[in-house]
Amino acid sequence: MSRNFIPLLFAGDINVYSVARAFHEQYDIKASVFGKYLSGPCADSKIMNYNANPKIDQQDTFLEVINEFAEKYKEKKILAIGCGDSYVQLLSQNRDNLPENVIAPYIDIELMNQLIHKEKFYNLCKESGIDYPDTFIHRKELGEDFELPFEAPFIIKPSNGIEYWRHPFGSQKKVYKAKSRAELLRILNDIYGAGYDDSIIIQDFIPGDDTYMRVLTNYSDRNGNVKLMALGHVLLEEHTPHGIGNHAVIITEHNAEIAEKFKKLLEDLHYIGFSNFDIKYDQRDNKYKVFEINTRQGRSNYYVTGAGQNIARYLVEDYIDQKQLDLKLVTEKSLWMVVPKGVAFRYIKPAEYKKEMRGLIKSGQYVNPLFYKKDKGFIRKLKLFKSQMGHYYKYRKYLGRQK
Repeated sequence: MSRNFIPLLFAGDINVYSVARAFHEQYDIKASVFGKYLSGPCADSKIMNYNANPKIDQQDTFLEVINEFAEKYKEKKILAIGCGDSYVQLLSQNRDNLPENVIAPYIDIELMNQLIHKEKFYNLCKESGIDYPDTFIHRKELGEDFELPFEAPFIIKPSNGIEYWRHPFGSQKKVYKAKSRAELLRILNDIYGAGYDDSIIIQDFIPGDDTYMRVLTNYSDRNGNVKLMALGHVLLEEHTPHGIGNHAVIITEHNAEIAEKFKKLLEDLHYIGFSNFDIKYDQRDNKYKVFEINTRQGRSNYYVTGAGQNIARYLVEDYIDQKQLDLKLVTEKSLWMVVPKGVAFRYIKPAEYKKEMRGLIKSGQYVNPLFYKKDKGFIRKLKLFKSQMGHYYKYRKYLGRQK
């Protein structure tokens, strides 16, 4: 019964590779993947059928591809999964007009737009009693005439990430940290000057290095009930301008209070599908404060599969097999890394985390999702080796030499 489907994935990064690997591990099936270009972890992969189309993130091309695919495999169910925000948004806004055999496990576009817009998301958090950093909402018309209720350093990020990346400029970053008001004003001028017109989030900087970060991945079934919650303790992030905040090393952990709060939020919203929250522990008041939600599985989603809860299985058992799922709160320890061990141990400082990492590596509770024994090949191995070695250069460039 579970074989009567095809995973149709959209994107071309580590997110889509991790999802394709989960399907291959669980069902020995090759996902069909569409992305703009063939690059990164999907190149030379034997576990997927990759199709490059530079216009795949445009509405007309996107729908044409799905319709043709659904017609070609009309005897099967098609699980359409977005592995990037633009694809998730396209699936959400078109989900009621897709071919009958296409399943798009996403919320409606109105709720999605509310959640991915950070200003609106923080309003929901406030109503639900979920903590988030002290925040000021800046709008273009305010210019430089505003007062902030907290001191520098400041965190700056656009409310509307999808719209923000449609207006590229030379110094563009995913998130900014400003050490002074003058630097803050320069960043605001750069963002608005590039053509972005939505609001910008200015937040109080929560002290603490990468090890204060957490990531929470959840799955809510087709009836809006949470069935999976996996909390990851982030030990290291990427620090390149476009990659800042992307996870590099995660150890799974469990926190009942966090699980309870976010389960209530998701079920109150009648949310369906995967969700992913970025959270940071604030040592000043001992609170865990949320930064944002991704209305999909995150790019580090394989930390969940690596901990024993294959994310593909949740989709298939929910939508294809129509099973009643049990709630699983992940408590099993597992280590996930997408950088070389040498980089991880060099740039993660607290000794207790290094000790825990060594123990998990020794016991085999460790995975780098890019290295899959069923997806080997000489050219692929060479490209992965070059990519992995590149992390030494990137971390040295942005974090300096560490002992």
